[in-house]
Amino acid sequence: MHKILEKKQLSYDKERDQSVFYYKVEAPEIARNRKAGQFIIFQIDDNYGERIPLTIADANADEGWIAIVFQTVGATTRRFSMNFNVGDNIPVLVGPLGRPTHIEKKDGLVVCVGGGIGIAPLHPIVEANHKIGNKVVTIIGARTKELLFFEDEMRAASDELIVVTDDGSYGRKAVVTAPLTEICEKEKVSEIVSIGPAIMMKFCVAAAKPFGVPITTSLNTIMIDGTGMCGCCRVSVGGETKFVCVDGPEFDGYKVDFDNMMQRMTAFKDKEREADHKCRIGLDAGKAGA
Repeated sequence: MHKILEKKQLSYDKERDQSVFYYKVEAPEIARNRKAGQFIIFQIDDNYGERIPLTIADANADEGWIAIVFQTVGATTRRFSMNFNVGDNIPVLVGPLGRPTHIEKKDGLVVCVGGGIGIAPLHPIVEANHKIGNKVVTIIGARTKELLFFEDEMRAASDELIVVTDDGSYGRKAVVTAPLTEICEKEKVSEIVSIGPAIMMKFCVAAAKPFGVPITTSLNTIMIDGTGMCGCCRVSVGGETKFVCVDGPEFDGYKVDFDNMMQRMTAFKDKEREADHKCRIGLDAGKAGA
């Protein structure tokens, strides 16, 4: 069992009725062994139910906790946000899984780009690069000010932080590729790391390509077992089939077939929407009866 030590809501998207939550969870073994870029898989029931992969957003080995950040995009994450509070135990939580981010000293800038919920998994990568002495410029973006989070954490771990919003409600009115392109035009960039919606990562790759800057992308495919057995997370990378859970989650962005990945990610959308709708009805009924 893994006790929830802290819970807070980071943002709420009124238009989509989706929230982003931060949970600090007791997990001493994972905290001691995790590295930047790795993830965990959890279940909210120990016998059955959906398995949810989440990149570890932060950790403290001395205090024995990890932090996870998730968005209420479906029935399981919605139930998790509603039914699990400080003091409760998460029945199933395994990790660290996946290959760690390759961190090494660079001659030029490391530009880290995070969009939406992708800001959370980018945080330990920014920290790790900053810790070894790389000059890090971080770009974070969201549709609107209310959907941004981790600004203070990113600023503390970056040499420069650039904030953009689609509607201009905070920071610069732009998408993340605008400052990314400008930096590549003016500076010596050794590496770009991009984490966010698949379409955002695809456009970051397109922005980096004219400059020939290596770009690493962290993929957020459908995942079940986390050991490479089920094959649900397979993606095409450089014309070869790779499994995100064991070969990734990070891959050379130039080699990822993002169109194929995005198509595969829609496979269960109808079922997901139906389950989330039933979940909302059930939660509303529970509130009415309380």
